[in-house]
Amino acid sequence: MATGEWMTVGVFGEEISKGKSISIIESTKDLESLDDEEKDVDTNKSSFLHAVINMVGMLIGLGQLSTPYALENGGWASAFMLVGLGAACAYTSHLLGKCLQKSPKSRDYKDIGHHAFGTNGRIIAITFIYLEIFMALVSYTISLHDNLATVFLGVDLNSSWAHLTTSQFLAVIAVLVALPSLWLRNLSSISFLSVAGILMSFLIFIMVACTGIFGGVSASHDIPVLKIRNVPAISGLYIFSFAGHIVFPNIYTAMKDPSKFTKVSIVSFSLVTTLYTSLAFMGAKLFGPQVSSQITLSMPQTHILTKIALWATVLTPMTKYALEFTPFAIQLEQNLPHAMKSRTRTIVRGTIGSILLLIILVLALCVPYFEHVLSLTGSLVSVGICIVFPCAFYTKIFWRQIGRPLLILNLILITFGVVMGAFGTVSSSKSLLRSLQRAHTS
Repeated sequence: MATGEWMTVGVFGEEISKGKSISIIESTKDLESLDDEEKDVDTNKSSFLHAVINMVGMLIGLGQLSTPYALENGGWASAFMLVGLGAACAYTSHLLGKCLQKSPKSRDYKDIGHHAFGTNGRIIAITFIYLEIFMALVSYTISLHDNLATVFLGVDLNSSWAHLTTSQFLAVIAVLVALPSLWLRNLSSISFLSVAGILMSFLIFIMVACTGIFGGVSASHDIPVLKIRNVPAISGLYIFSFAGHIVFPNIYTAMKDPSKFTKVSIVSFSLVTTLYTSLAFMGAKLFGPQVSSQITLSMPQTHILTKIALWATVLTPMTKYALEFTPFAIQLEQNLPHAMKSRTRTIVRGTIGSILLLIILVLALCVPYFEHVLSLTGSLVSVGICIVFPCAFYTKIFWRQIGRPLLILNLILITFGVVMGAFGTVSSSKSLLRSLQRAHTS
């Protein structure tokens, strides 16, 4: 990740958001002027409303597809966990803002980790950040594959020469179409992809709602009260839905009035939690035990609403690759020799990005189990980034000032996060291994 001054280029020409649905690009300067080390960037241009839009847009993404599946498999009482995690993540977002206020030199998540625990804190933060991005991209590619298979259901492409099924072949084509976006150096072009991703996410929600109203599907299914055995696995799905803390420091530093960051967090998480809970109950009531891990795959296949939702889901991952790769690209270009020509830099970063994306494609095709990979990502990585680390960072930084009630609350959240992450990781790993074994034997 880049160091020094940071720039956020916006959804409306001011910031780009980075994450599952909207990406905030972390950069010391535009990639086109990376060699100009003296260029200063004014980042404090984001209003309260703009900050809320960025945070809400960043949080809404891949996780929304799985909330109905999680609620159906966990029972309606698990909605309290969903709401509770939303509240906890809003609180830890507030803690990150306090850490940044305490240390004005800190500009991003890894800087906070460094301020709290030195070099080890920075290394751990960077490791988890890149691991979450990588695993999220694998989940996006699995979603792309699954929804393409439904969009082109009944289509038979002769891809036996490549030893691929039709759905796998379509996924390969889609990734190859998205591949050139990794070669973009103009942040304005990448900003367009960010806006497209936001619109696709909202379109999916609207289409699911319209299916219940106009699609001929009756919301008549009963939701079980609680399936305690499934709670560890679905906890990973729930926490992934709120994973976005790696970019919250950038929203904070881009605000005109950072003192309002806590209000931004409260408003944003309230809106997103309401949307997730509504979608979860709506999907579970509409499709019951047959609800898919991706709500779009449960919708009536012949209905026009479904086709719109499916295409929106297909296009969403294709808008994410360049956005998610940008932090790697920035770090990579800054590590290249300064004497290297601009064209050579572009070739190096584009080539490495293409190789990484192809590796992600292969992994996604080998492990096509969306809910298990998403749950594993949430339990193994996201719970640390969203709950454990912010509480630990804040406690360490404010150790001499923190009151007993707040200390107890932070320790409870750290313990809860570690326990939830451990049980969720074990549960989702076992489910993933069982699915792989069944696929191998069949």
